Amino acid sequence: MESLNTNGTVMIVDDTPGNLALLSDTLSEAGYRVLVATDGLGALEQIGHLKPDIILMDVMMPGIDGFETCRRLKADPHTEDIPVLFMTGLSELDNLLRGFNEGGLDYIIKPIRPPEVLARIDVHLGLARNKKRSENALNLSTFSALTTDASGCITWLSPTAWLLITEVMNLKTPIAINDYLPEPILTWIKKRIELSTSTDAESINEFQTHSGLSIKLASYQSLDEYLLLLKKDGKDWNLTSLKDALGLTLREVEILMWISRGKTNKEVGLILESSHRTVNKHLEHIFEKLGVTTRAAAVAIVLKRAGSSS
Repeated sequence: MESLNTNGTVMIVDDTPGNLALLSDTLSEAGYRVLVATDGLGALEQIGHLKPDIILMDVMMPGIDGFETCRRLKADPHTEDIPVLFMTGLSELDNLLRGFNEGGLDYIIKPIRPPEVLARIDVHLGLARNKKRSENALNLSTFSALTTDASGCITWLSPTAWLLITEVMNLKTPIAINDYLPEPILTWIKKRIELSTSTDAESINEFQTHSGLSIKLASYQSLDEYLLLLKKDGKDWNLTSLKDALGLTLREVEILMWISRGKTNKEVGLILESSHRTVNKHLEHIFEKLGVTTRAAAVAIVLKRAGSSS
């Protein structure tokens, strides 16, 4: 997503040539790679091929406006994490609120002032990168995570938690934010929260479902929000050992592990915060290294090695 020789990739979406020229020059001189689109549909098409780190989005454009473009980005799991900063000459409260409701993070009021633009980009890119580091660390952990309120309604969940609950609990409809936790997890967490001031609370900090899902209530609590750590029971792969034994990279072994659990390339990309095209490219390297031509054959080799080293 980010070039090694730049501070990051910024997409400018604006139909005004003067604004495009000013912003493009400012960002290029500051060491950013710049992508340009003159309307919302053109921006969406470009992002399908190259995902920027942050987007400067004009509000008023021909075709779909900046609000609708942002809404579509936030509705797609592969682009929902891109920070969007709106650029507008409008100062009416209704327009500002609409932008935030559609998922925008900030506003830049025209006329454009280059120092302000650079400062805001720097702040939001830093926040986005810290968030990504935390999510990557969590996805590489043996635990998945989600948060709920006191009623057991999900307020946030990681991609791995989404897949884990849906898979292990055998849900017909994938779990989502604002859904209630499935039973019997819901009953357990509500009981645990009710006993939060009781001396018996610590004894039920962990819970295990009959389907093999272990859940732990973390000590962190904030604003009536509770953090749950989830783990599927069973023997995990020794990724480091397999990497060394088979001459694969750690990411390649991770991909094979998730594929062995029945995940599609798209699902693996979601778990590992990558695109399915990147997963496909990794698989090509895996096939070449292992001397196979199919996913099943590659997984069979790794499963055999994992079994012999257990």
